[in-house]
Amino acid sequence: MTGSAGEETYEAELIVGRREFAADGVVALSLRHPLGADLPPWEPGAHIDVLLGPGLERQYSLCGDPADRGTWRIAVLREPDGRGGSAHVHERLGEGDTVRVRGPRNHFPLVPAPRYRFVAGGVGITPILPMLAAAEAAGAEWTLLYGGRTRGSMAFTGELRRYGDRVTLAPQDETGMLDLPSALAGLRADTLVYCCGPGPLLDAMEERCPEASLRVERFRPKDQQPGGGAEFEVVLERSGRTVTVAPDVSVLDTVRAAGVEVLYSCAEGTCGTCETEVLEGTPDHRDSVLTDEEREAGGTMLICVSRCLGGRLVLDL
Repeated sequence: MTGSAGEETYEAELIVGRREFAADGVVALSLRHPLGADLPPWEPGAHIDVLLGPGLERQYSLCGDPADRGTWRIAVLREPDGRGGSAHVHERLGEGDTVRVRGPRNHFPLVPAPRYRFVAGGVGITPILPMLAAAEAAGAEWTLLYGGRTRGSMAFTGELRRYGDRVTLAPQDETGMLDLPSALAGLRADTLVYCCGPGPLLDAMEERCPEASLRVERFRPKDQQPGGGAEFEVVLERSGRTVTVAPDVSVLDTVRAAGVEVLYSCAEGTCGTCETEVLEGTPDHRDSVLTDEEREAGGTMLICVSRCLGGRLVLDL
């Protein structure tokens, strides 16, 4: 299958080779190819799309060992008030079952640095876990502050023991809210801060941490996406077509209605699947994925939520 900018995207049926409970309400799945073939390489911060059924696609961070080409591991939190994805994984996917996956994709890469501060909340530990191993292997200085509702709800704490006092576990029922001022105290200019977890935690980190130092990944859109906007024209360069995007219709829906195939998943600007190269025009960015620098450059946009600041865009579609 081909991605939105022409790159080849891996998609396959994988077998649930092992299913285990990583914490209260969190199930970990190890996925492998049915013929034992190698899976595509990935780096810390990557996620995959899990295609659970029609209209039921979800993104889960890879939290295993990138050197293990035979297995991908994900962890899924059961969300009672969710939209059905986590319930499907917890109730219907068992060891030996197959599930279709697509990816990997990485909008949360670990940038080389001499020092890191990692902060994780709940299942937000999943993309951070392989980052710790990579930072350790690179000889970087690092610490992790990891919070959760209770100690029993915090996944992979056993795997974290090998790092000793560089890891601080902070169950809310034992220690209260995360002490972010202490975690961010004394940041040096060469320190990068990585955070993943619930929206309020990420909002608090953005308020307290220098923008240039902070990297975050969100499970939900940062803000309510503003609806609609002015009508504009989109030229689909590779398809040789021009379409008009109505005020209350997304670029994604307009392109698909014109019969042009494009990969997408969350349709709310958080997963990055529909990121598309912008050849001309200025996007009106409304996503929760791109950095400020990427938005300023205007080279790509997430067509599921973003629009146009002028009357015309030319996209590599």
